Amino acid sequence: MIRRQVLLLSAIYVSLYMPPNVKSFQVPSSSRQNSSSLVVPMSTASSSSSSSNSAAASSSSYLVIPKERDDHYNGNIAQYLVDLHDNQATFNFCGGMMFQLVLSNKLRNHLEGVSSATTDEQNQQPFVFDKSHPRMNQIPNYNKSSNVDNINTFHGREIRQVPNASGGMNFVLQLSYADNDDPEGWTKDEINRYDGWGHDSNREWRKGNQLIDEGYTNFRTRYGSDAFALHHRFYFHYDNAGRFWLSAEDGCEGFAAPTPGGPADSIVNRITSLMGL
Repeated sequence: MIRRQVLLLSAIYVSLYMPPNVKSFQVPSSSRQNSSSLVVPMSTASSSSSSSNSAAASSSSYLVIPKERDDHYNGNIAQYLVDLHDNQATFNFCGGMMFQLVLSNKLRNHLEGVSSATTDEQNQQPFVFDKSHPRMNQIPNYNKSSNVDNINTFHGREIRQVPNASGGMNFVLQLSYADNDDPEGWTKDEINRYDGWGHDSNREWRKGNQLIDEGYTNFRTRYGSDAFALHHRFYFHYDNAGRFWLSAEDGCEGFAAPTPGGPADSIVNRITSLMGL
C-alpha cells in the first residue's frame, strides 16, 4: 500500500513540478525519461589494453567504493575516468540528481594515453584534491577566468534532456579537452562569456542550435534535438570518506555513485526517502 501511495505521489510530482526557469543542478520537469532510442555515443578509439580494462570494470564495485577504487587503480586517475566514461557511470548531485559522466573523444583519448604513459609523462595525470579543498576557490592559484589546464581543472558542461542517459533523469556531465582542437570543447563564445563563479540565475544556457552556430557542430547528433547545456569549470576532490567528487566552480557537486535501476525507481526512491518511508 505504501509503495502504491508513493507511485501516485511520484506521478503527481512529475506532472506538477514545472519551475519557470531551469537553474543549475536543479531538477526540471524535463527530467522525465524520453522514449527516443538515442543513446549517448562513446569514443570508438581505444587500445586493446584499455578496452579489456574497461570491460573488466563493467558493473564493478571498485568504480564507486573508495577502498576498492584505490586498490584497483593505485593512483591512475586517468584510467579511472576512462572506465567511468566507458561504463556510463553516474554522479549523484544534490541528493539524487543522477548525471552520466561523458568525456569528449579527444579528452578520452588523451586520458587513455596518460593512463599507460611512462614515469616521465605521469605529470599529466588528473589531480584529485584532498578533503580540505571542497570548493574550487580554495585550490591553489584559483582565479576567476575561463582558464583550465586539463590536470587540476577541466572544461565541462551540464547537459539536460539527453535521451536514455544513465541514471534515468536525462542528465549528462560532459568534460572536454581544453584546446582549439577539441571539436566538442567550449566554443569561443562560451570562453569569452564565461562567468561560472556567479549566480546561476544570470548564466546563459545554450540550446542545440546556438551551440551548432558557435561551432559545436555535432552537439545535437550526440545528445539529441532537445538537449541544452550550461558550461562550467570542474575539478576533482575527495571527502572524509574517500568518495570521489566532481565539482563545478559554483559549488554544485556530485560523487561517483551506483546507477539507479531506471527512471521510475529513481523518482520513487527519492520521494520515499523524503517521506521517510
